[in-house]
Amino acid sequence: MFEPLMRSLRLPRSVGRPRTRPDRVLGDKAYSSRANRDHLRRRGIKATIAQPRDQREHRRCKGSAGGRPPAFDQVAYRDRNTVERAINLLKQNRAVATRYDKRAAIFDGTVQVASIRIWLRDLTRSQNSA
Repeated sequence: MFEPLMRSLRLPRSVGRPRTRPDRVLGDKAYSSRANRDHLRRRGIKATIAQPRDQREHRRCKGSAGGRPPAFDQVAYRDRNTVERAINLLKQNRAVATRYDKRAAIFDGTVQVASIRIWLRDLTRSQNSA
């Protein structure tokens, strides 16, 4: 599903048609397949995807024939954690996690309401602690 997702990706610009090629892709270990990395390399997109332990060990067992490990930016990968934590906060709302809404516009509204509730909760916590 990675390649169809990348094909449907549209990054809006202030002027002109949307970009279809991001500067960098941040992904977890599930996206660390050779096919995904080759696809990104062909399109000239930098990949920051952690390698699972079994893939690292398999490459090491091959010795020099295993090739060099893929580039990995640890600072960029840490930033990915912020987005993942935000999604987990949204998924604490049952309607967002289960996605019962049939239409995208209704689901988008549900996500926005959940975001507002999280923002208000954090706002009242910061005011109470001050």
